Amino acid sequence: VQEFMTFTSQLIVERSSKGTRASVKEQDYLCHVYVRNDSLAGVVIADNEYPSRVAFTLLEKVLDEFSKQVDRIDWPVGSPATIHYPALDGHLSRYQNPREADPMTKVQAELDETKIILHNTMESLLERGEKLDDLVSKSEVLGTQSKAFYKTARKQNSCCAIM
Repeated sequence: VQEFMTFTSQLIVERSSKGTRASVKEQDYLCHVYVRNDSLAGVVIADNEYPSRVAFTLLEKVLDEFSKQVDRIDWPVGSPATIHYPALDGHLSRYQNPREADPMTKVQAELDETKIILHNTMESLLERGEKLDDLVSKSEVLGTQSKAFYKTARKQNSCCAIM
């Protein structure tokens, strides 16, 4: 898996021009690449469900910090064994859950949850309204039947005399 990721990353970076961002589908994964104008590049390989905007935010943040902490001379010849960048592990663990790492994704998820709750509330209100309509119609029928009963009882009682 490591060889696949390394090979795919190198190939995508070589084929990307400076100052571009791209997402390339490779097997079951999406490879998000960002090549800066100074030729520093980064690749995030994630599943298809991982939001691309969050992946590019991670890439931008990591590349900015990396460029400040590591000398530019070391970029072309560096490797994970020779270049020490400890902040990467923190970023990767933080961005495992895109909802927590990215405020926009978190807000969108909260909006989606609120929308579901609102739809459920509207449906229950409509059901309640239908039940109220049923009660009103039943009470009208009951009122009509009670008037008819009253009239019939009155007619029955009028023919009888009290002695």
